[in-house]
Parts: sequence; C-alpha cells; structure tokens
Amino acid sequence: MSSNTLVAYEPVTTDGLLVAALDGDLDLDSADEVRDSLASAAQGTGCRFLHVDVGGLGFIDSYALGALVSARNSAAAIGVTLTLINPSGPVRKAVQVTGLADVFGLPVSD
Repeated sequence: MSSNTLVAYEPVTTDGLLVAALDGDLDLDSADEVRDSLASAAQGTGCRFLHVDVGGLGFIDSYALGALVSARNSAAAIGVTLTLINPSGPVRKAVQVTGLADVFGLPVSD
C-alpha cells in the first residue's frame, strides 16, 4: 500500500460492525490497494456493516472515489453495507460534487 494512505481496522463488534479508518491522501497511487483491502475485509471478517472513517483523509481524487464505489459494490454483493463516516472537508466536498452522498450513506448536506 502507498505510504500516503493508511488503513486501520478495529475488531468486528458482536453486532457485525467493522470500522476501517483511512488516513493520509487517497489517490491514484493508493486507491486500488485501499479498494482491495476494504473488499477483502468485508468478505473475510464476518461483518455485516463496514463503516469507513474518512475523517483522516486530507485529499481524495476522482479515481479514489471510483475505487470506494467499487468497494461499496463488492461489499453490497455479499450483503455488507459500506458507509462513509466522519468525512473530512475534502471528502465531503468530493462526495457532494459527484452526487455520491446517498451511495455512501451521507446526508446530502451537513
């Protein structure tokens, strides 16, 4: 994984919640690895809900947004709900500009 993006996972709770925290910059260099990590975590941990804490992201590009959509779709295909939580300013702006707020379970404006 790129040294610019770090993914940290908390243990899955008894009610099936897994929290993944992203930190750094999420861009073309790291997006595929983050997507694969999230998709793998959704599949291999027994979780039903995957909350991706994006509060630590200082930058996100359009390719990375696409990778997060792909991770969300992979999770949904196996019955796991992936949502973004605690969006940083850059993430909130990118998600709202692209119209992806509903896709990621975020309010349209906050």
